Amino acid sequence: MKIVRIILAIIVLALSAYLLITENFEFMPYLMLISGAIMLVRGLAELQKDRKGFGGYMFIIVSLFVFFVSIKGFLMN
Repeated sequence: MKIVRIILAIIVLALSAYLLITENFEFMPYLMLISGAIMLVRGLAELQKDRKGFGGYMFIIVSLFVFFVSIKGFLMN
């Protein structure tokens, strides 16, 4: 899980740097989709560590919302 989280974080950093430098926000739904994937992986990692607290569930709920917004962004283009 840690390797997947690191790879996704590097992709998000590279994509966000590209968006800021070029000021072309065409790839924003992709950035949000990958950010949602990071939150989902983090939430699942929290639940696997037997931390049944509020944090793991909150990460999963927020990632589902980000997935919804990202899909809506794909459909509007």
